[in-house]
Amino acid sequence: MKLRRDVFQAIADPTRRTIIALVAARAMTPSAIAENFDYSRQTISKHIQILTECELLEQEQKGREIYYQLNPKGMKQIADFIEPFRKMWDDRFNKLEDVMKKNQSNPK
Repeated sequence: MKLRRDVFQAIADPTRRTIIALVAARAMTPSAIAENFDYSRQTISKHIQILTECELLEQEQKGREIYYQLNPKGMKQIADFIEPFRKMWDDRFNKLEDVMKKNQSNPK
């Protein structure tokens, strides 16, 4: 049985979150990704490997180059985890807005 890395541990690292943001905009080669950091290409390759193992990135071979892009299906696990919290905060902000509107319409 092959154990997969934990998605949440992967996104805990700020470098990996930045890589996700970069490839979300457009597919990039490892070299293009590495140009955005002051780390060695080997270090960035390790981050890319972790993100790929977690299925947050997917790779596509184009000629001799490998391009990495965001895997929306891999991001679903994160989105599913965050969704109840988003709903909770939306509800709280809506209640706060209602209270503020009520107080504005009923000045003391």
